[in-house]
Amino acid sequence: MKNIFLLCLLLTLAACVGKTPLPVEQSEPPPAAIEAPAVKFALLLPVDWLQIDGWQQENPAAALAVFQQSCRALLKRERWQRVCAAALVVDATDEAARQYFEGFFQPYQVRNDDGSFTGLITGYYGPELLGSRTPTEQYRYPLYAQPDDLLIIDLDEIYPELSNYRLRGRVVGNRVVPYFERQEIDNGGNPLAGHELFWVADPVDLFFLHIQGSGRIRLPDGELVMVNYANQNGRRYHSIGKLLLERNAMTRDQMSMQNIRKWVENNPEAGKKLLAENPSYVFFRELSAEYLSPPGALGIPLTERRSLAVDPRTIPLGAPVFLATTFPGTAEPLKQLMVAQDTGGAIKGQVRADFFWGMGAAAGAIAGRMKQAGRLWVLLPKPADEQLPAAAVAAEEILSQRTEETQTKEN
Repeated sequence: MKNIFLLCLLLTLAACVGKTPLPVEQSEPPPAAIEAPAVKFALLLPVDWLQIDGWQQENPAAALAVFQQSCRALLKRERWQRVCAAALVVDATDEAARQYFEGFFQPYQVRNDDGSFTGLITGYYGPELLGSRTPTEQYRYPLYAQPDDLLIIDLDEIYPELSNYRLRGRVVGNRVVPYFERQEIDNGGNPLAGHELFWVADPVDLFFLHIQGSGRIRLPDGELVMVNYANQNGRRYHSIGKLLLERNAMTRDQMSMQNIRKWVENNPEAGKKLLAENPSYVFFRELSAEYLSPPGALGIPLTERRSLAVDPRTIPLGAPVFLATTFPGTAEPLKQLMVAQDTGGAIKGQVRADFFWGMGAAAGAIAGRMKQAGRLWVLLPKPADEQLPAAAVAAEEILSQRTEETQTKEN
């Protein structure tokens, strides 16, 4: 009751702020809540393996290794337990991997609400920035941890229909006001002093790190440290690329991450103002040394050129997904089996995906150019009585052993 009263009070105070309402952000559902009941099965068309464009030419062993990583999270879900247990006993050869997928999964072609099968495939990457744990003349631009005064207010206790939305703000006196925007943080009175994680050398690199949500910091001694999204200030994201188009500073054909970077570097004063026009600001956390690439929405480290970000309302997280598209800027086919391990605020819709190209500048160069037409096929587990007999027996043995180990620990 006390919590409800507090939320009501905060919401009432927020309503009194005046012309500047408290920012509202739509939140992503947690991975544990994303499972079969949330998936729009009406948009998945069952097909034969021969109908998948490129399946016969694919070498699926690499994707199997990535799927095995996803199984660390999927083993908690009943529907995936048998196929994950079976995956653990498959030989690491392309032929064995092909037999495994064909024996345990039914392919479905993903279609859009309008019945079409083609959608947009984009790319993303993990930036690598030069940085330091202490400020110097070279490393002057701070990367911040989540500040202590950031309020995060969930609305579901009062308005269940708004359960996917959150308010973010801060308390000033007896009022809740919007949290600092980018202009106030980067060009104001240093309101987040004391919350610096690192200082980096390039403000444009830092801006793109905010957009990507995760990346690596290369320290002066060569040590690499992974940083990952911790939270956000609640302000809406404004695309600086869209602003450049609207102002005729760049044509749609010229639009790419590389060209935006060049424009900002060639127009330093205007570029600084342009970056500030995106009020959204991301706070980070430092990850342990075991992370060589950023974790996706499943909490599993992403794999270069094999991890895919999808809309989990259509494609379940962790599922194998076959992608048929082309390499950026060419007509060269890009057809391979991947794994849905991530989501993204801009990845909304059925035939819509974001291709993880890896870490660093080379990955960023190709990711920034990727805006391709593509098609998707998601692989979902067959019913138990239709699965490959030999591997299914081995899977049952593994599951039985795991059950016994769990019961032994509980006793």
